[in-house]
Amino acid sequence: MERFRFNVFNRTGNSLDEEGSMLDGVDAARRKAIDSIRSIIRSEAAEGMIDLVGHIEVLDDAGNCVLDISFVEAFELHLPGPE
Repeated sequence: MERFRFNVFNRTGNSLDEEGSMLDGVDAARRKAIDSIRSIIRSEAAEGMIDLVGHIEVLDDAGNCVLDISFVEAFELHLPGPE
């Protein structure tokens, strides 16, 4: 198990993870980051807004950035096109 911290940066502000989470490696950290992004957007959507401008920076226990996942990466988007 490794400790990872998940810092969120978006237009509503920055949220730095001081405590972190113990996870089974980088793949588990990626899944947690994506789940976190989806949770943020789910909350915003309930208020009538979706803002995909933002990212989560995942740091290892030494403070090194091991992942940087944009909010857009957490979704498969289907947008209307020309008819």
